[in-house]
Amino acid sequence: MAKLVECVPNFSEGRRPEVIDKIIEEIKSVEGILFLDKEMDKDHNRAVITFAGGPEEVKISAFKAIAKAAELIDMEKHQGEHPRMGATDVVPFIPISGATMKDCVELAQELGKEVGEKLSIPVYLYEAAATRTDRENLADVRRVQRLFGNQGCPGS
Repeated sequence: MAKLVECVPNFSEGRRPEVIDKIIEEIKSVEGILFLDKEMDKDHNRAVITFAGGPEEVKISAFKAIAKAAELIDMEKHQGEHPRMGATDVVPFIPISGATMKDCVELAQELGKEVGEKLSIPVYLYEAAATRTDRENLADVRRVQRLFGNQGCPGS
């Protein structure tokens, strides 16, 4: 049975549909990806995109989306009600069929390493993918972000 994983990244943009459409174009550019949904919230200035596919294809799409978001979303100008860590806020992976949570944790860790190395964007793994106990709870990670603002928080 082929593995199927869902990805539900959240982006710090809910007021400019043209920006989210460009991010979606990057996601869809990977063969084997099924685009499922997008939701935009103007008050929170946040968008949630949902797509699925094989683990490697989902990881490639997520990377491309993160790179495009970093290019198009200026966090120095961002204002919204929802706490956020950056242009790409969170990138959850969910096992759907033939995949396990362990597979999704490995996917998150691989993607995090690639984003850090290739895009020089700090990545904070949380919940099941956390590599430090103080990062297991996303609310705790966000609390540190509020102390340091849109520049992100120190550490890895």
